[in-house]
Amino acid sequence: MRVYMDNGATTRVTEPVFAAMQPYFCEIYGNPSSVHGFGREARKAVEAARAQVAKAIGAQEREIYFTGCGTESDNWAIRGAAYANVKKGRHIITTNIEHHAVLHTCKQLEQEGFEVTYLPVDNDGLVTPEQLAAAIRPDTTLVTIMYVNNEIGTIEPIPELAAVAHEKGVLFHTDAVQAVGHVPIDVAAQGIDLLSLSGHKFHAPKGIGALYVKQGVRLQRLMQGGAQERGQRPGTENLAGIVGLGKAIELATADIPGKSAQVRAIRDHMISRILGEIPHVQLNGHPTKRVCGNINVSFYFIESESVLLHLDFKGIAASSGSACTSGSLDPSHVLLAIGVSHEHANGSVRLSLSDENTMEEADYVVDCLAEAVSRLRAMSPLYEDFLKGVETVGTDDSCHLH
Repeated sequence: MRVYMDNGATTRVTEPVFAAMQPYFCEIYGNPSSVHGFGREARKAVEAARAQVAKAIGAQEREIYFTGCGTESDNWAIRGAAYANVKKGRHIITTNIEHHAVLHTCKQLEQEGFEVTYLPVDNDGLVTPEQLAAAIRPDTTLVTIMYVNNEIGTIEPIPELAAVAHEKGVLFHTDAVQAVGHVPIDVAAQGIDLLSLSGHKFHAPKGIGALYVKQGVRLQRLMQGGAQERGQRPGTENLAGIVGLGKAIELATADIPGKSAQVRAIRDHMISRILGEIPHVQLNGHPTKRVCGNINVSFYFIESESVLLHLDFKGIAASSGSACTSGSLDPSHVLLAIGVSHEHANGSVRLSLSDENTMEEADYVVDCLAEAVSRLRAMSPLYEDFLKGVETVGTDDSCHLH
């Protein structure tokens, strides 16, 4: 059996999305900026997709700008807002569990003379409106807090956080790359000024994203070039990718409650079995305020790379955290931020489900996990010492420990 449970890293392009894209490779291939008939056909498709994206998140069409990915959208939102509002101040607020697209952008801005406050989170990965309110200063120009954490799946209280920012006259941006298609979003109702999304997280192709910019919000351009995207984002439009993004987000947001309930049932079944059948394991992230498809667990006394190799041998795709840092030997900054020890962070595995996964696959994965953990612990000196009663560093974690 082959099982894909790494949807947090990327999703497959589904057949309806691929079908929608196909004509825009070989049949309708004009440059959307061209004034002739070929170009007008292409422009019509771009604007139709813009309408689909806008409808999916409760925005207006003119507030949607197409980008190359979520990372570009994050960079543009944060740097663009920082530069455009520099006369008001140079202070930005974020959290210490953001994606590196946000953290590294903020670090770069610090090198350019901006000040950044990194709010800590609790053991579940949550930041509170009270924390945010206390951190805002007269020179604060932007708050950027992710909607859903990409590693532990915790859902932040975005409407409440945005309300705090607006009370102080501060712009609010959210990296919603892991939220779109999984959590109902209405940017107007929730008070969001800037929102980043990436198509390949909800069955659109890689290499296409979007940035929502509330009408009236000023951003400095991230790149220089042509007049595409109403003069704000230069570069010839990725026509087929944009069409795919529009179709995918339309499908992903068509019945979020129904799809979420289906995925959540499988996820909860897996969590129940993992915590009930595998000893010395903890669930990372909020037990209930988490996106429906996320499971992040730490297995004590072993390393995640060995678990992942065993799963891969069994035809199962999983990860140890963010795909963007999978080559790093350092423990996850997210897990360390929520109080997980270095040892347990190195034994963490992320399983991310989609609505295409089945209960049969779920049981197969848990069976293989149990087998892998048992085999690896049999070879682990740390586990041997534990069984002998020798004190092992870091075994006092209590975060949802079984």
